[in-house]
Amino acid sequence: MAERTQVGGPREHFTISYAGFNRPWAAWIAHRLERQGHGTAMLRWDPPVDMPLTEALDNLLTAPGRVLLVLDDWYFSLGPRTDAEWTEALHAVVPANVDRFAAVSVATRALPPTAAPLSPVDLRDLDAREAHRRIMRRLGLDGERTAPDAEPDPAAPRFPNDPPAVWSLPRRNVRFTGRDTALEALHERFAAGGRGGARCSLRGISGVGKSQIAAEYAHRFSNDYDIVWWVSAAFRATAREQFAALAPRLGLETGTELGDRIRAVQEALRTGRPYRKWLVVFDSADDMEQIEDLLPEGNGHVLLTTLTQDWAATGTVSEIEVRPFERGESIAYARRRAERLTVDEADQLADAVEDLPLLLAQTSAWLSTNPMAAKDYIELIRRGSPSQIAIRISSDYSMGFQTSWSITLNTLAERSPEATELLRLFAFFAPDAIPVRLIQTARPSDLPEHLAALATDQIRWHTALRRLSESTAVRMDYVETPEQDPTVDTVQMHRLYHGFLLSNLSETERDELSATACRVLAGADPRSPSDTREWARYAELIPHLETSGALDSTEPDVRQLILNCLNYLKLRGENSTALRLCELTVPRWRAALPRHDPALLELSRVHANMLRRCGRYREAEALGRAAVEELAAVREPGDPELLWAQNSLGGSMMALGSYEEARALYAASVEVYTRLLGEEAPRTQQDRGNLALALGLLGRYQEALDLHAVNLRIRERLLHPRHHLTLHSGLQYAWMLRLLGRYAEAMSRQEQNVRVHRQIMDQFNPQTMRAELNLALCMRRTGLVPAAEALMRSVVERFRQTQGPRHPDTLMVQADYATLLRAHGDLDQARELSTAVAERYRGLVGEDHPYAIGTEGNVGLVLWEYGERGEALANAERAWHDMAAAVGQDHPWTLGCALNTSGARNLAGDEEGAARVSRENLERAKSALGDTHPLTLSCKAALADDLRSLRRTQEAAKLEGEALQQLADTLGAQHPHTMSVRRRERPYWDFEPQPN
Repeated sequence: MAERTQVGGPREHFTISYAGFNRPWAAWIAHRLERQGHGTAMLRWDPPVDMPLTEALDNLLTAPGRVLLVLDDWYFSLGPRTDAEWTEALHAVVPANVDRFAAVSVATRALPPTAAPLSPVDLRDLDAREAHRRIMRRLGLDGERTAPDAEPDPAAPRFPNDPPAVWSLPRRNVRFTGRDTALEALHERFAAGGRGGARCSLRGISGVGKSQIAAEYAHRFSNDYDIVWWVSAAFRATAREQFAALAPRLGLETGTELGDRIRAVQEALRTGRPYRKWLVVFDSADDMEQIEDLLPEGNGHVLLTTLTQDWAATGTVSEIEVRPFERGESIAYARRRAERLTVDEADQLADAVEDLPLLLAQTSAWLSTNPMAAKDYIELIRRGSPSQIAIRISSDYSMGFQTSWSITLNTLAERSPEATELLRLFAFFAPDAIPVRLIQTARPSDLPEHLAALATDQIRWHTALRRLSESTAVRMDYVETPEQDPTVDTVQMHRLYHGFLLSNLSETERDELSATACRVLAGADPRSPSDTREWARYAELIPHLETSGALDSTEPDVRQLILNCLNYLKLRGENSTALRLCELTVPRWRAALPRHDPALLELSRVHANMLRRCGRYREAEALGRAAVEELAAVREPGDPELLWAQNSLGGSMMALGSYEEARALYAASVEVYTRLLGEEAPRTQQDRGNLALALGLLGRYQEALDLHAVNLRIRERLLHPRHHLTLHSGLQYAWMLRLLGRYAEAMSRQEQNVRVHRQIMDQFNPQTMRAELNLALCMRRTGLVPAAEALMRSVVERFRQTQGPRHPDTLMVQADYATLLRAHGDLDQARELSTAVAERYRGLVGEDHPYAIGTEGNVGLVLWEYGERGEALANAERAWHDMAAAVGQDHPWTLGCALNTSGARNLAGDEEGAARVSRENLERAKSALGDTHPLTLSCKAALADDLRSLRRTQEAAKLEGEALQQLADTLGAQHPHTMSVRRRERPYWDFEPQPN
């Protein structure tokens, strides 16, 4: 089938014949010829098995122009064809048409002597310039002037000897056969996507060859792309790790959390920087909900393999159904895998296994290594019955699967018992990446005696692995190091075989092998989840926890492994994965352990933490409250486990807006820790900091400042000024200074704090970004608006990139940025952003939460600026009422909402109502914040404005004069707040969500 032809009066026409395996060479050669004005057509070489080879070569001559054969190992083996057939066909066709034929060779081994009449030129191991020169010389075009690399075309196919700039794929299956229809359909779907990119899924039953087609496509069309990246998508944690691994390969600067890297990769692919052409393959993407958020957008291509139609149902993914082999493909594959088969025997074998590629691979592999007559083996498969093997197979499959696999296992057990035992152990690890090297390097005491002996004998070990590779459908993945030869790192096994192995083990065998797998995993635990150098190991271990039976293990080391994996996931920011692991583990441990077992209590704390991090606050509260009540009934008030549980519940209550309850819990913890451990103990410091956060959220800023000051002094002395905990205390201290209206001091401290953060932490670290946010807010309060806008915009983008658009930290900085835009920038953007933030807060914490109320109040200020007086007034009244109900009449947030309400009433013409609110609000502000706090002085200026509106000018002038003098004394005569009151601009208050 010709793929393309250039028209428009070419000087000469070439038909390029290639085996599908080396399409990249055909595409590159065609592009080179077309650049010099020649016409081309690409013709895939795959003649029917029953067509004589002489006839197939004669058919090539019906194509226009000269025929250029791209010869490789596949070109001669398709069919398969014997050397004798090729010799006869070439002698019959080429001499009489020597002016029509030319050839190049890209074979990895010497071509058979039968190729000599074609006079092929060798292109192996050359650069593009030399390959171009040799091709042109062979075609008699070497006198033409165009240089091969002149005026490079970014859309041109890459030179096949130059791999994509970024590349991660499974090894190519050298036995891949047929499937050209599916490959061409896939190529056409992607091409039809144009510059907007495309997503396509290969859907079919298990064992039909979806992954093999995807891998072959990625290899065959690799020179169309700058990035080719493979992701094993069966397990969410693995998929996220592998997708995130693109970040360093693309040279992206990111934080340490996995989410940071994932969003950076998605942004790089979306924008096409640094590479515009990319292909990402998600293999075994059967659970759409688990990986849908990973799929990148942009002008590249996404390829999925899946059992489900869910992807196509979204309307954003086109689908190609993958069916079993065509019979001709089955025959060709079986004969290539088991060369002793005749065409008729291969046909009978294909019929027995219903052309399913997985079964053909298994059965032909067995026939290639065993002497049994093919007809006898095929008869065994046909006679197989469900009673022979205790496994339930989907009705999509014939009994041939059961019988062929049973025969393979029996033969393996007879010839290589060691390999059989190793294979059974493999069934207790996740099938996508069975950690062979981990098993081989396990402590001898963690393995059964015979497997321990096997692992220490390199020759026997590799012999056993080779037997598995030859006799079963497992694929070895190798790793190379400078110190040693390539060694098997992992093994991949099809899930059907994996399930079959498990189902055929007795209960005793399952228990013994599960215990072995658990010991291997626990022995590989670095026991240091906070050490970033060990994170790769934890990422390797986590996919195997459920399969191995570790979640049910009674061994303390195995349970500690699970807790360490959860702590790793927490530190990595993989909250949803950690939550799923908790939900799988908690019911098992509750059924097996005493209610107050330390491991179970720790697991429960982590579970509550993950619920909270995933925004499931009510569930976290219920879990935390039940733990506190249960422990309080049986433990003393100062019991460490009870204090931990109270601390965890306090975090949930702060997230839910129940600040007073959180304060009481933390205050009790601080009192006990101070009495038992002293005021400088780490636990005392931690809970003192939590208590300060709760006080700050209650609007008790001075008390919060005092506690942060205590922690800051202790940490500066016991740790050092550049320690991350010292910096955190410094950040919190400067934050409270700003909320108290001490802007100059806050600015000075925060500038220094940010400088050190930038020196010792990367720019994507959440603590660094919060420090920069506070600096931007200080800049805004001191009048440095352009600098504040630039810094805050940068922080917003980094939080969005690293945490996602709905994370509480992202919403916090977006809320602040929206108010800055409203007051000093783009009103339309401010309206859009503030509305989105308010909506997302309602979805995250509920409409009665202070953050949802406050950010909705910020929307009202935008309406005020637009002149939508009625809606602005209704919004302000609602925010005032709801905030008072949420945090109390005297909370600074309620005072701020009241200030906005008085302004909205005044704007709407209700001057009397505005004055009533302003007068009461001023007295409450004095009591809560003091006479000279900026919010108190804003309330005083607002009352003066309301009195002026009522023509009570003398009283208004007195209040205005007091406010101006107090502002000048505290902030300075030229401070923006002072100048605004002097210009008689109506004061307003922005709600600012706080970190907690």
